[in-house]
Amino acid sequence: MIDIEGVQYNELISSQIMEALADHDQSFANLDHGEVPNRVTKTTLMAVLAKINSFPFFPKVAEFADNDLLAKCDPSALTRGGFAPLCTYNQSILVAVSDPWNPASDEYLALRFPEFQLAKLVTLASEISRVLEGATSTTGPSRDELEAIEVEELDDNTKDFDVTSTEYEEPMAQLTATIMADAVKQRASDIHFKVEKEVFYYSFRVDGDLGPKRELPYKLRDRIDAFLLNQMKLPTEIRNTACGISGRFTISYLSRPIDIRYERHRTYRGYHITMRLLDKGHLNVTLGKGTLAFDDETLFEIRRVMKVPAGIIVMSGPTGSGKSTTLNAMLRELNRPEVNILTLENPVEDEVPGITHCDLKNPAEFKPMIASFMRSDPDIILMGEVRDKESAELAIEAAVTGHKVLTTIHTPRASQIIERFEQLEIERWKIAQTLKAACAQRLVKVLCPHCKIEKEGLTDNELRTYSLGKEWATTTVYSASKEGCQECRDSGYAGRTAIVEIIPITPKHGDMLSKGEISPYDLELLVQEEGRLPNLRKSGLRLLKQGKTDIDAVSKVIDMTYTDD
Repeated sequence: MIDIEGVQYNELISSQIMEALADHDQSFANLDHGEVPNRVTKTTLMAVLAKINSFPFFPKVAEFADNDLLAKCDPSALTRGGFAPLCTYNQSILVAVSDPWNPASDEYLALRFPEFQLAKLVTLASEISRVLEGATSTTGPSRDELEAIEVEELDDNTKDFDVTSTEYEEPMAQLTATIMADAVKQRASDIHFKVEKEVFYYSFRVDGDLGPKRELPYKLRDRIDAFLLNQMKLPTEIRNTACGISGRFTISYLSRPIDIRYERHRTYRGYHITMRLLDKGHLNVTLGKGTLAFDDETLFEIRRVMKVPAGIIVMSGPTGSGKSTTLNAMLRELNRPEVNILTLENPVEDEVPGITHCDLKNPAEFKPMIASFMRSDPDIILMGEVRDKESAELAIEAAVTGHKVLTTIHTPRASQIIERFEQLEIERWKIAQTLKAACAQRLVKVLCPHCKIEKEGLTDNELRTYSLGKEWATTTVYSASKEGCQECRDSGYAGRTAIVEIIPITPKHGDMLSKGEISPYDLELLVQEEGRLPNLRKSGLRLLKQGKTDIDAVSKVIDMTYTDD
């Protein structure tokens, strides 16, 4: 049976889906049912479901939603049923559904709007969420309402935290729910709470940038702190004794669970809280698609490295550069019924059916967990991060014993991965023998296609600063609109896309490295001279020339002030 976005279809419907997929693309004809969610994009799957039921398919429908119509419905019922009424025309209601076989929309809407006929279209489940998000208010409480909050003891019996509820009697719960719901709606990756001298505020990180500071009454700093600690069932007393506090909890947003990774450290004036939002419901990672739409040569090389039966594939980059997302996309392609895949992560960011995910509770568990992995007959192991000598040695040992290992590390350039392993006291010959690909990744902001501004070339100052040739003075480029538009929430940008620098370590390269005939940097230059694979700089300039990004966004994530040419 085929499982699509949590809906499991019976054998009859699954057979119809497979036939329609084969008609759409012959390469899907030989897929097993279990491979479908990992090998076929959600957009293609939903289009096929629509075709089988003779419904139209629209991947984007939120813009057509009538909020007055949605206000007459229960959001939780719409979320559970996977449908949303969009608008009325003549005597019909246009309804978006994510499961065309589910009768919930007929049963629910027929009772509330008996005078209308239903006209259905199929869309993505994430688009249903977008429709419902658009109908919810995130304006937040007014300043007067915030000032009126009484600071009293918090009830310790906190249960599941629904951030879309508007019925909390505890003011601190309602305030925190409003802030977190707003963060999810804006697709924020992180929420920051900071205490400075007589100032307490929060801000969201969206598309890699911290947004404006939103000030809160200073008197609420301890109450919000205590409330968040309570969500993790941690005693509030530790905030004054621990220099750093780590934890996690789960919120519910329109009945969709979202994991929150919490980090708090003491500051001179109070504390700094960072909460990472892991919204698994909106993850749709596929190599070559969406944010992972690499150029053809890079995509080919990644897939070729994935064919290597044993060895280490390392993805490097700063925090928030999408390293884990790319590795999870690789795991989805490697996932087969005959392959045993184990992951050790902190926390688990993307649960893939057929893969055994293990959550690292504390650093002391790392070594015994990997030792247990080695006795669990694995074919592929994903280690969340190499951060010290012990984890580096265990990754090398797993690769030497015939396993394929995927992991991440923090280095600026791909070639520096080798140097980083050496700093962790791993011998060069072991690195050369086991490392199959050294990769570096960045996420570059993409210009909003609706409001980006055309420019006739870069300025002389930009040419000198970024070591660019004179041809860029007359090359048409684009920049972000400072005002933005409604489509991009006034930011000028519309999401991010990944670029990857990859250095494949062939047996010949490995032999040269182990003998000391070339340095890691020499290897990087050698790969560039071959001309097949672009580095980060060239990939950034490619996006710039294609009008997908601007020089400010590229230079923010890549050091453009030098060139190896």
